[in-house]
Amino acid sequence: MAGPGYPALDVEDETRPLEFVNLLLRRRRLVLGVPLATALLAAVVSLLVPLTYTAITTFVPETSPATRVPAGLAGIAGQFGIALGGEASQSPQFYADLIESRELMERVLRARYPRSSEQGVSADSATLLEILDQGGDNSADSLYKGVKKLTKLVSTSVDRKTDVVELDVDAHDRVLAALVANRFLAYLNDFNAKTRQSQAGERRKFTEDRLAQAEADLRRAEEELKIFYQRNRSWQQAPQLVFEEGRLRRQVDVRQEVYLTLRREYETARIDEANDTPVITVIDPPIPPARKSKPKRVLWVIAGAVLGGVASVAWAITADRVEQLRREDDSVYRQFRGLLHEIRADVNVIRAKIWRRSSADRS
Repeated sequence: MAGPGYPALDVEDETRPLEFVNLLLRRRRLVLGVPLATALLAAVVSLLVPLTYTAITTFVPETSPATRVPAGLAGIAGQFGIALGGEASQSPQFYADLIESRELMERVLRARYPRSSEQGVSADSATLLEILDQGGDNSADSLYKGVKKLTKLVSTSVDRKTDVVELDVDAHDRVLAALVANRFLAYLNDFNAKTRQSQAGERRKFTEDRLAQAEADLRRAEEELKIFYQRNRSWQQAPQLVFEEGRLRRQVDVRQEVYLTLRREYETARIDEANDTPVITVIDPPIPPARKSKPKRVLWVIAGAVLGGVASVAWAITADRVEQLRREDDSVYRQFRGLLHEIRADVNVIRAKIWRRSSADRS
């Protein structure tokens, strides 16, 4: 309320800076008290919010040598968000999407983790689904809710220039956050290793069948050339026989080249099938974070003070305007008071109806 002898702020006219400062000084208790109260409230709420720890790990997907491109060209393309030199299933974005897939989420939820407390990690273990405790009508519904919750706790990002994938896992327990991140890496590597071995196995089976056919064709061509030599010991003397010998020899050479190529492919497929080297290279392994990531209490307090300051200034201007209306235009002010009274009456009627209905339902 404006004090006696002070002019009210007229928002319809152009407000001079000094008049605005005078308004804030007149209502200094409101302008200062509300921001302090909201900042204190934000600080109290931030103290009640459970601490969240974020385990961070980074890795680089392994690229097949046959699909690699020069680093300079890949770097230029990466600046424009274009990935060169690799299949889609070997791109960093594929690995990031695979982490957030339902398949890996469910495997991580079903895995067991040691329970930790202030005294350390205990021998008891529980699944992550049990630890998150999302409830559910049945096991399928519980798993569905667990996947939704875990999706909010896990985030990935891909650096297009370096192909580095970052995985962040949030949890209220620092040790659990690191364990879950490690489990994601293990399952990611296992999933891709099995997929690649399966592909190599299919390629080995196909090559093995073609190799057997190529070997049979080569033996048949060699046998035909052998029979030709046995029947035509002086074949060099007849042009027709020279032509026939050349044809048979070329056939043997072609079949031999096909056989040798398939043989090399077969051996390569066998090696790839037996190869169990990791398909990702971990740069920063996940470790229990030393500090919390949420809530950011200082930011909460600052945001509360700023919001409170904006609200208090708006409140001060509105109160000053209402005071001006009360002094200068009694009819407008009386109408304003009447409307407020009608609103209160409507609220009371609605409240009474709700109370009577709730009483009837209880009876």
